[in-house]
Amino acid sequence: MGGSGRPGRYRPLRAGELVRVRSREEILATLDADGDLGGLPFMPEMLRYAGREFRVHARAHKTCDTVTMTGTSRRLERTVHLEGLRCDGSAHGGCQAGCLLFWREEWLARPGDPPREPGPALHSEETLHKAATTDTDGEPVYRCQATRLPYASRRLSGFDPRQYVTDLWSGNVRLPALLRGLSLTAFNKLQALTRRLPRWLRFHDGDPYPFYRGTGDGRRTPAVPLAPGDLVEVRSTDEIMATLSPRNTNGGLWFDCEMLPYCGTRARVARHVDRIINEATGRMIRLSDCVVLDGVVCTGRYRRFCPRAVTPYWRSAWLRRIDEPPGG
Repeated sequence: MGGSGRPGRYRPLRAGELVRVRSREEILATLDADGDLGGLPFMPEMLRYAGREFRVHARAHKTCDTVTMTGTSRRLERTVHLEGLRCDGSAHGGCQAGCLLFWREEWLARPGDPPREPGPALHSEETLHKAATTDTDGEPVYRCQATRLPYASRRLSGFDPRQYVTDLWSGNVRLPALLRGLSLTAFNKLQALTRRLPRWLRFHDGDPYPFYRGTGDGRRTPAVPLAPGDLVEVRSTDEIMATLSPRNTNGGLWFDCEMLPYCGTRARVARHVDRIINEATGRMIRLSDCVVLDGVVCTGRYRRFCPRAVTPYWRSAWLRRIDEPPGG
């Protein structure tokens, strides 16, 4: 993307900026033989946004590692998220994860930027669709931005201060939230070190903040009928802990710490989720008794400000349906 002042000067995009998604021809010309740019796939689900304008939701300079699930972060270059643009899974077996899409800045333009003359393209819309799925032993294996994230990024240390400067400069995070988050990060690093000490010397057994642990056996709770549009209240922390194992799972579904701030709040059921792609294997897995709530996302407050805004999955037993009066 061009900049202002000196011709060709690179100016990274910031949260809130208005951008235009470049034409299909311009974007296809940026892709390599695998349909990637810098290791990041351009997916068929993104084609319908070509030529339209959106605002930058956040600078995607880092993200949680949801492939290896090691608790580390990954660094990305020249990448952003756009407001409200999530994958609908239409080219990936109807996956319902609803991941926020990653956009390379080369696929975007600021208002007033001239169109690029598209060069020869190695891919067409048809070949992009074909590249999204392969057949392995008679079972489809899917290739998407989430499964390929390790190839489009590199490991990011929690001690690297540049990420927090970018968080603040880009508009992803405001200063008060940044200071609170840095305090939590430092505290949890200290907690991790204390796990080498005898148990009686540890604070809260060396657990990271926020402190929570299931008090039940973690068996799957009976499903409660919920429909999209139903108004629900997230149950209290104590009620939810009683449904979780000491590893904070219920029927294999993990209750994440980023879900804790929503306890006691209300939201509407957005949709049921019964199939998602396993990001480590690329294979489709089936879920049951899982719903997504409208507007409820991971804010990254305990994940070093990851801007990915993942939508948590909720067991119906963690929710209480609110009966509204007629017309309510």
